[in-house]
Amino acid sequence: MHYWVRASSSDFGGTPPQPRSGHTAVNIGKSKVVVFGGLVDKKFLSDIVVYDVDNKLWFQPECTGSGPEDQVGPSPRAFHIAVAIDCHMFIFGGRYGSKRLGDFWVLDTDIWQWSELTSFGDLPSPRDFAAASAIGNRKIVMYGGWDGKRWLSDVYVLDTISLEWMELSVSGSLPPPRCGHTATMVEKRLLVYGGRGGGGPIMGDLWGLKGLIEEENETPGWTQLKLPGQAPSPRCGHTVTSGGHYLLLFGGHGTGGWLSRYDIYYNDSIVLDRLSAQWKRLPTGNEPPAARAYHSMTSIGSRHLLIGGFDGKSTFGDLWWLVPEEDPIAKRFTASPPNDIPENKDAAIANNNVQSALEGSQREQSAVSELQRRLEISVSLSSPGFPIVDELEDKEFLELASSLFGERVSSNLQAIEALRDHWRKAIPRSIPLKEFGPLLRDYQRLIARHQFDRANDGSDLHSAEVGLLGKDAYRFYHIKNASQLRMDDLPLLLTEYKQILSD
Repeated sequence: MHYWVRASSSDFGGTPPQPRSGHTAVNIGKSKVVVFGGLVDKKFLSDIVVYDVDNKLWFQPECTGSGPEDQVGPSPRAFHIAVAIDCHMFIFGGRYGSKRLGDFWVLDTDIWQWSELTSFGDLPSPRDFAAASAIGNRKIVMYGGWDGKRWLSDVYVLDTISLEWMELSVSGSLPPPRCGHTATMVEKRLLVYGGRGGGGPIMGDLWGLKGLIEEENETPGWTQLKLPGQAPSPRCGHTVTSGGHYLLLFGGHGTGGWLSRYDIYYNDSIVLDRLSAQWKRLPTGNEPPAARAYHSMTSIGSRHLLIGGFDGKSTFGDLWWLVPEEDPIAKRFTASPPNDIPENKDAAIANNNVQSALEGSQREQSAVSELQRRLEISVSLSSPGFPIVDELEDKEFLELASSLFGERVSSNLQAIEALRDHWRKAIPRSIPLKEFGPLLRDYQRLIARHQFDRANDGSDLHSAEVGLLGKDAYRFYHIKNASQLRMDDLPLLLTEYKQILSD
């Protein structure tokens, strides 16, 4: 169990970073977190703010250096890459106004000196929204981005000693070009997740790149990874942070789809467990911070530190800790974010409309479901933790069927079959909000009936459960009510429902 705790003035001294999004924050060893740049109210930033972990102090160092026109450090920018190697922070690219940048800088954090670097080899084009990661203690790998005209899918490796760039020649299938994704080295592989692709779609795919470690003598190649578990919804502008045997994905934004003309911003926490190679929802004991994208998240021991971000309307200046339950500051968590956090008004209105149209509430949990969440176990398929109601006793289901087909059918049974045939022929955008609840319950009802029939005809019940749980389908069986559905869940729910009907 983890808790979100808004940082307070008692947690550290000094002045924390001002509100910003599109900035970077990197760990320098275990002693410092260095925040650089970003954007607030159309103003691009070039400041350095440092968190001294040992002394729990924020400070702004007096940096020296030389650049063009007596420039001390990089020009203001956002959506750049920043990677730490030893005590050095390397900066490449980003955006200033509508201009994509291609300059290359390093900050020596021992003496706080900036140097603009002249690099060699296959120089990458200016770009923003790229993603990069350190390879060991010497090299940096950068993938993708946006150059103002096209989405990119190139891979560059930089040797920080020789300052030589090399464009990696990758054989086989390639991920679609993208920007706003994340790229994280996990042992010998670069893992790339999500981003916005060519033409604008937001993606939820996960790719692994091999061939980055010279000693392995592997031919560079991409592999798309389809992992089991509760995968994140497609998004960009999210963060992925390493924490022990897992990677923690937080936030980002996706499209509202046919229900909304607005982007949807996320505040969920999803773990990629490296041991079991599956996605999991991180159990949290309280409400998360406001939804956001283009924030930063860094690991400090067992804690994660969230800084800034943007929700389509407001730029955040709040700082949050995500801590395990044994952490002393977990005791002061609040049930909801403070009132002074800016909210995305349009998204809030849209979400309120959806929530009010959908039945039930996901806030009330039984002691049993709380225990299940803490233990990270699923309820047995034969007992979803809530009653499966027969369609003839499902009042809302019958009322919906009657309202749609009342004059054309002579009995409840005919109305039920007519409603199912209606959904069999439906497309997601044709289903109004009021049908979500009845559709979800009928989906669960049909699964339970299928399972019961298998058990009664002599089939092994455990085998039936494993068969259902082992598929990518039937992933909405344990959802208690439709308010727990995300907007982008409906197409998949409808596809699975039609498959159940055809079975």
